[in-house]
Amino acid sequence: MCPKELRAKIAKGEFTRPTAGECPGYIQMNMVALPRAYAKDFEAFARENSKAIPVLEVIEEGYHSNILAPEANILNEIPKYNILRDGVLVETVTDMTPYYTPDLVFFLIGCSFSFETALIENGMALRHVDEQKNVAMYRTNVALKPVGGFSGEMVVSMRPIKKEKVADACVVTSHFPRMHGSPIHVGYPEMIGIQDITHPDYGDAIAIKEDEIPLFWPCGVTPQNVITQMKLPFAITHAPGHMFVTDKRDSEYYE
Repeated sequence: MCPKELRAKIAKGEFTRPTAGECPGYIQMNMVALPRAYAKDFEAFARENSKAIPVLEVIEEGYHSNILAPEANILNEIPKYNILRDGVLVETVTDMTPYYTPDLVFFLIGCSFSFETALIENGMALRHVDEQKNVAMYRTNVALKPVGGFSGEMVVSMRPIKKEKVADACVVTSHFPRMHGSPIHVGYPEMIGIQDITHPDYGDAIAIKEDEIPLFWPCGVTPQNVITQMKLPFAITHAPGHMFVTDKRDSEYYE
């Protein structure tokens, strides 16, 4: 499927799975929707923490993408949405239309799924893609730079990479800085506050074999972690791993 076909199936409720491995070669986005009163501070916070929160598009009026997938409806073309009130996840839905108000500002944020095609094409198999699982994601103790009341710690995604390919993975992903770029940590998960790598905070557990090393990339679930800690009165995010698939090619973001 091309991205437009996939989004059409999502809008009809025919596709509700994680989007890893879908529409290879096209970039995917995290999504955060916040009341307008918080939007400018969040945008500044994201700018100061762009490794974890690389904002590619802000939608201040309406709910259609203007840049990444013109005319795509942000309200129902993401497989699953998390509804957060006072920092608590109250519901996961496949259509956020009932929750939409004109006061919401949408942020589309770069996603590491966007560089996975490049990893695969360079000989690095990805187990969560092969096994049709969600990627494993973890809360960490890596502090973000506070801005305007927004603060917290980074969330990371983990991919096991064969030892002889670790350097290659770092180089390949470094060419996608607007999709989180190179890993922030290699091996030793406890050094970034992950006590049990077999139990991710989001997504599915992914086996790590003896000839592999876990690599950790900043993750676009970071804002959800921040919103939860801040107990923000209201927010909507994509459900982890269920991304907005755009019409833009990953090659357009290769640097």
